[in-house]
Amino acid sequence: MKTVKIWFGCAISVALLLGVADAMPLASSARNVVPADLQQLISVDYRTLKDSQTAMQLKQQLLPDNIKQFEAALKGIGIDPDKDVDTLAFASFRTQKMGVKSVGVAAGSFAMKTVLKKLTAAKIKPTKYRTSSIYSMDGDMVMVFLDDSTLLFGEVSAVKVALDTRDGEILSLDSNQVMSDLMSDVDASPVWSVLDQQGTQNVMRSALGDAAKIADYDTLKKRLLGCRYTMTFTGGVNFDLTVVSSDSVSAATLSSLVKAGLLYKKMSATAPEKLAMDSTSVDSDGANVNFHFKSTDQQFQSIMHSQLFAAVSH
Repeated sequence: MKTVKIWFGCAISVALLLGVADAMPLASSARNVVPADLQQLISVDYRTLKDSQTAMQLKQQLLPDNIKQFEAALKGIGIDPDKDVDTLAFASFRTQKMGVKSVGVAAGSFAMKTVLKKLTAAKIKPTKYRTSSIYSMDGDMVMVFLDDSTLLFGEVSAVKVALDTRDGEILSLDSNQVMSDLMSDVDASPVWSVLDQQGTQNVMRSALGDAAKIADYDTLKKRLLGCRYTMTFTGGVNFDLTVVSSDSVSAATLSSLVKAGLLYKKMSATAPEKLAMDSTSVDSDGANVNFHFKSTDQQFQSIMHSQLFAAVSH
């Protein structure tokens, strides 16, 4: 894989691609349904997405299939994500018997009574799961209202795991100190995501490319604890990724490896690749490795339509 995947692949394929002005931390009703064995959590604020032309183009070009399915399912019950949803969070988590599962939590201006009337008119009857009423949606998904303006949705087995978590049958996110700490540093940002240790190790291996083979990456990766990243569209495009390691030596080593990979790649880079690299900085600060990408809207749109962008975002 290309070394430039560190900023585009992480921000776009792994995180999500939206922007906003004033973000809010994850609501307690959403946080309470996230299991402790969290792989990745993505939080997106839809309220001012349409104010950024770049963000809208990025969303249309690269919205992952599972997010498209979530949005289509919401539309199927009369909720327009672009108009009615304020925030949308996606959690992927590991289960002992079913592998990785994911759910979405939408909060917004839609009213529970209005949505339930539409479901009743469509002759959609709920099934009970303890105290919760589960309603069918399009695309083999189901939904549950967590409160008057917050709903949980996804595949039925995943939704039940989330409800088990809320009801205390499974340990919740708050018992996972590493992921909770990662969230606390980014959850007031416009668009943010956190990724667990295994996911971070895989992302960095892809980002390093051939450098991972030369260096003793198998030893280094054990010292990578997780990562967090944000993306904004105010005053251009800004992407910040922080990889958290166990110590300053590991952070400095990883930073040096990435810088070496960038220099090597730049020798044979195309114009869009060079533009992306010139817009990226990498440094270590204590046990953290910080990646920062910044460009103007015009520069980013030219990168978006390049072959490079197509290659690293799919």
